[in-house]
Amino acid sequence: MQKIGYVRVSSTSQNPSRQFRQLNEIGMDIIYEEKTSGATKDREQLQKMLEDLQEGDIIYVTDLTRITRSTQDLFELIDLIRNKKASLKSLKDTWLDLSEDNPYSQFLITVMAGVNQLERDFIRMRQREGIELAKKEGKFKGRLKKYHKNHAGMNYAVKLYKEGNMTVNQICEITNVSRASLYRKLSEGKNKHSLLILKISGDCETTYLTKQAISIRKYQYLFI
Repeated sequence: MQKIGYVRVSSTSQNPSRQFRQLNEIGMDIIYEEKTSGATKDREQLQKMLEDLQEGDIIYVTDLTRITRSTQDLFELIDLIRNKKASLKSLKDTWLDLSEDNPYSQFLITVMAGVNQLERDFIRMRQREGIELAKKEGKFKGRLKKYHKNHAGMNYAVKLYKEGNMTVNQICEITNVSRASLYRKLSEGKNKHSLLILKISGDCETTYLTKQAISIRKYQYLFI
């Protein structure tokens, strides 16, 4: 059994010394260091650590944002670690305990997994409903290669955006309008001062939220 540390900073200019210090205080057999954004799916050191993982090993991180990008990413990681009969511990998120003798932690993981699956189902349902409505209104068109003010789905995309019931990614999928084009359109004219963009960057994938969508999206990324 090994105590394995995983350290990640978003760029080479950031200093990981605090993470190293916290992990070394409890003693590590080996520490894997990653210097890449959390939004990057293919992380070389993370993949190497998971490949080398043996039964009984325990992975330690200072907090879950170091190793996961989203709740979905966390549950996929938990499944992989469990399949190898290993464990994951976070110094900050002490509720996480993959050992079978901690029923409280198992209950939380089960509930969170259920909520995450429910959210994904709701997203797919809203997406299907949006596509069907767009088809009925004749607005589900092929994507134009370049931004154009008369893009067939642009007005519909703006309408969906203002309603605030769907994420930007869902709107772009339904209307075949790119994110950049939609934000550009929203910043024009009378919409210029009504657009609120919050940029959550660094440890998690960069996410843009609107005034209407904040209440919906704030639960999608629990570990930011």
